[in-house]
Amino acid sequence: MKFGIVTFPGSNCDVDALHAVTDQLGQTAVSLWHRDHDIQGCDVLILPGGFSYGDALRAGAIARFSPIMQEVIAHAERGAPVIGICNGFQILCESHLLPGALMRNAEMQFICDWVHIRTEGKAPMYLGGYEPSQVLRIPVAHGEGRFAADESTLDALEQNEQVVFRYCNGSGAITDAANCNGAMRNIAGIVNVNRNVLGMMPHPERAVESLLGSTDGLPLFESLLAQVGA
Repeated sequence: MKFGIVTFPGSNCDVDALHAVTDQLGQTAVSLWHRDHDIQGCDVLILPGGFSYGDALRAGAIARFSPIMQEVIAHAERGAPVIGICNGFQILCESHLLPGALMRNAEMQFICDWVHIRTEGKAPMYLGGYEPSQVLRIPVAHGEGRFAADESTLDALEQNEQVVFRYCNGSGAITDAANCNGAMRNIAGIVNVNRNVLGMMPHPERAVESLLGSTDGLPLFESLLAQVGA
C-alpha cells in the first residue's frame, strides 16, 4: 500500500508520519508538496501536524487553499482514506471534509502532554485493530485543539457514531478533568459520514513504538493496512 504524506509550509510532523508508515508499518510512502497536483498513485493521504502557514488567520485556514487540497478532496470523495492529524484535522475541517472547527484551547495555552482517549463509534477502516471502548495513551501538542460545533451537528455526529475518539481518564471515564483542551463533549477525533476521512488531534504517529513511550497508535495504521490493503 502506498501512502502520501503532504507537507505544507510549517508542517513539522511529516517526518514522524513517514517514519510510522515506512519503518513501523513496512509500507511505501512518498512526500507530497503542498503545490503538487499529482498524488503519485497513493492509496492513503495523510495531512500531518504542524503550523501550516504559521497558523495565520487561524489554524488550517490558508492551507485549505493549497493546490494539493483539490486532489485531497477528490481522493476523499472517491471513498479513499484521508487522515488529518492535529493541524491536518484543522485543515480537513476548514476544507469541509469534516464538520465542526478547532478552536483555541480552553485555557488559552499550548498543550504538549500525554493524554488518554477512548475508542468508540463506527470506523472499521481505522478502529479494526482496537477493542471497543479501548483506552489509549497518545501524545498531544496543540494550541487550537478544542473541537466545537453547533448542537445539531454534535447530535448528528453522536447519532451517526462518527465520534471515534474521546478524551477520558486512564480508566476510560469521560470527565471534564480528562478533557485537556475543553473540546465539546470531550471529542478528540471524528470521521465523515462515509467513514473514510479521519480527523484527530492526538498524534498516533508518535505512539508507534515502545521507545517513544507507547505503541497505542500503531493499531490504527495496522487496521488501515488490513482493511484497505486487502
